[in-house]
Amino acid sequence: MTTVLREIAHARSGDKGDIANIGLIASEPEYYPILEAHVTADRVAEHFSELREGPVERYEMPNIGALNFVIHDALGGGGVRSLRLDNQGKTYSAALLRMEIETDMAP
Repeated sequence: MTTVLREIAHARSGDKGDIANIGLIASEPEYYPILEAHVTADRVAEHFSELREGPVERYEMPNIGALNFVIHDALGGGGVRSLRLDNQGKTYSAALLRMEIETDMAP
């Protein structure tokens, strides 16, 4: 079954220079293992392949049911150096929530 992340999670994003940071939070505790299993750094790197030039790191925070993704070289230089419409990565959370994953568990 295909599930879109927005059906099982919330997200927030921001920046620090040319680095985008996305927090992905399971909307229910039982959804965290799904996120942990299916939303890998490689999947996020693929999802943002047209926007990033650097690697993606994933940090797990099981105590709050969340994952944090750090995407390097993702904002065209960041801040005032970037000509991108979203030079601070504020929309990256919404972009991640559009990611589809295959899972056996229905939301």
